[in-house]
Amino acid sequence: MNHWCQVLGIEVPRLESVKDHRDANTYALLLVALLERGGPLTLVEVAQRLDEAGVGPAQRVLRSLQRCKPGRAPVYREGERYHLDPHDDDLALWVFRLGLRPPRVPPLRVVRPAPAPLPPPDVALTVEELEEAWRDASISSWSSQRIALAVLDAHGGPMAPDAVVAFARGLTRYQRLRLEDGAWFATGGSAFEVGPDGSWAVSPSKDGPLRGARAAVRKRIETLRRNGTRRMDPAVIKANIKAAERRRAAHATELAGMRRALLYGVPRSAPTAVALLDAGERRIETFIGPELGSIQERLSGFEIIGAIDVRSALRSLGFDPGDRRLAELGPPQKTRTLNKRGRTLKITTELLIQGSCGISRPFGDEKKLESFVHKEQLGKARRRLEASVKSLFALYEYARLHGFVRLRWGFLDEGIPAPWVHRDETTLYEIKKAAVEAGVPLEVVVGSAPGWAEPWARGQVVFAEPDARGWRSRLIDARGRVVDDAEVQLARLAKTP
Repeated sequence: MNHWCQVLGIEVPRLESVKDHRDANTYALLLVALLERGGPLTLVEVAQRLDEAGVGPAQRVLRSLQRCKPGRAPVYREGERYHLDPHDDDLALWVFRLGLRPPRVPPLRVVRPAPAPLPPPDVALTVEELEEAWRDASISSWSSQRIALAVLDAHGGPMAPDAVVAFARGLTRYQRLRLEDGAWFATGGSAFEVGPDGSWAVSPSKDGPLRGARAAVRKRIETLRRNGTRRMDPAVIKANIKAAERRRAAHATELAGMRRALLYGVPRSAPTAVALLDAGERRIETFIGPELGSIQERLSGFEIIGAIDVRSALRSLGFDPGDRRLAELGPPQKTRTLNKRGRTLKITTELLIQGSCGISRPFGDEKKLESFVHKEQLGKARRRLEASVKSLFALYEYARLHGFVRLRWGFLDEGIPAPWVHRDETTLYEIKKAAVEAGVPLEVVVGSAPGWAEPWARGQVVFAEPDARGWRSRLIDARGRVVDDAEVQLARLAKTP
């Protein structure tokens, strides 16, 4: 059974069905080849399969595969074999773009009655026709004569000049009719007659310009109606947004209910001592030496498991994660270029914890911890393991709240997207939005990571104040000072009496 396709809810694809797709670049074809196989492949095996599908010669395809960064998410590499993470958000988007699954929201249509056919040019215009043709439109290319003729024809008789101009300006600012144009209308060379009281009227002896004005208005109406059928109806857009919000909220609730465990072990390549943190119950267990034999049973009760180099860690512990979600807590980005001369900063998990959570020494000395295990000083070993996994948990929770981790070093202060946070999970942005809509304050913990025993002990009440456009909001404390979002470690809606 193809577990990857089963998790994604799609049929097993065939390379031949997507190889000519406009988005089917080399990396996309690698994804399809892995989905088709339902298991890991080497690049040589992928190249051979693409050769069989008619993409190109195997040697040329192999060179292209090697250049396309094949190990980036949602693909990961173990040895020479490449695997897929079926829970990765990007994979779901790739599957949709390649036409392997239909849209999550079925297309909606609004059935409206067909408009009445437009009358011929010998029939006078109506005010309703002018509103449909000119409302908020740009008709600055139309002559003043044509605009005035259309207004007079729609009203069925002479009108005061200021009333004609006011009517045109009431529909659109983008037109050229002015009161000063009346001086030209009075010369007799136009299609107008100017009465003794200064009113404008259509000249009955010159119907050519009038018929041209009628035809121009109705041609514009036809164009607008035709283009309107090509654009998505606003009601459909609104309905799709509401459906997407409901689906996201339901998925966020599902994700929030999943049991999560974080692991920290030493040495990282083949742990002999491991701390397991239950995120839901906020409980830590340590497994040292022979105790590691029972960790597999303990891990089986969790749906999400996170660790630094998580797949390698689970493999060394002899635990098969199956279809569980795995959170890779190693640095999402390995290096950062500092200047044009190519000086680079090596990014580590420790550096990200320091920048995000304010913990100066997140992990203890691994060699000293190993010596405690070797000397059977188990009390000290367990305390160091617990302290280290708490630091890892602080980083994990910070990323879940913000969707990114914070890199601070020297002049740098920037966010790096955290791959273990699903885009549907509730972040600080959604919490602030909910606070604004409900009109309630928030309770936040600002600064360094919260304490383990009482995480809300440093909680303070703040208010979400939307900006002028209403797109974003900022946090204001009780003294009226702005709270930097990036400094927030925990946030929730405040309990109202």
